[in-house]
Amino acid sequence: MGVQRDQHTSPLSETIPIVDLSNPDEQVSHAVVKASQDWGIFHVVNHGISMDLIRRLKEVGTQFFELPETEKKAVAKLDTSQDFEGYTRNLKYTEDEVWADNLFHRIWPPSCINYNYWPKNPPQYREVIEEYTEETKKLSERLLGVLSKGLGLRHEALKEGLGGEKTEYLLRINNFPPNPQPDATLGLPEHTDIIAMALIVTNEVPGLQVFNNDHWFDVQYVPSSITVTIGDQILRLSNGKYKNVLHRVTVDKEKQRMSWPVFVDANPDAVIRPLPELITDCTPMFKPIICEDFKFRRLFKLPVD
Repeated sequence: MGVQRDQHTSPLSETIPIVDLSNPDEQVSHAVVKASQDWGIFHVVNHGISMDLIRRLKEVGTQFFELPETEKKAVAKLDTSQDFEGYTRNLKYTEDEVWADNLFHRIWPPSCINYNYWPKNPPQYREVIEEYTEETKKLSERLLGVLSKGLGLRHEALKEGLGGEKTEYLLRINNFPPNPQPDATLGLPEHTDIIAMALIVTNEVPGLQVFNNDHWFDVQYVPSSITVTIGDQILRLSNGKYKNVLHRVTVDKEKQRMSWPVFVDANPDAVIRPLPELITDCTPMFKPIICEDFKFRRLFKLPVD
């Protein structure tokens, strides 16, 4: 039996917001806030990260997945580990599985990095990822500040709610090879992210779909852009004012799709709850919960609130 596809799927759509970060601050703020409320996803252009750096990011990721399987397994996720870091391969024709290889590891703060999961080949991998981490961190903190101000709060409010300088950043490189049976499985099943925010670079092959207003929308490829998605943690910190986007990834019969999401994640010890300034005149929509416990419950489909 194939994957059940929602019949209300739009064609390639231009309706997902595109935000030009070179515009005046007030215009940027309005666009980011509205997109986060209405969609939970938007593209940013003129974001300040050089196209040469993004080219090199894509290059080292692509080169890693071109290595022989034995070399990739040098950084494989351990079967006995309850953590997520490392290389995994999952290419199965079942609706309960996904069609993807990925490499997943922490990139910030330095105290949480385990370089055993960073490939030594290609040799420039570490240099490129560390440079990209610096630039992505700047961009994410700018966006968190805009979202904080959109709630009527201080610029640092959301960042502090996630753990301040202890907020974690994680890179996952997804490789979705061509699939001879694209209707048999998904690259990733529908889900919302358990993190705060993702900043995503992709190649030109479409596949990301988001659910909004009772329809699935194909996310268009916008050259030179970074795609931003809002996750569960910002939904909870904002007391429901910002939307956590439901999304999935389809696969292509002939073309390889790749993506490079950086996840902004609360410190494991941070308490994820509506920011106190937002609940002076209203009831909190969510109960306080320690981030580590929240993610455990979400991953194992246990009650949270």
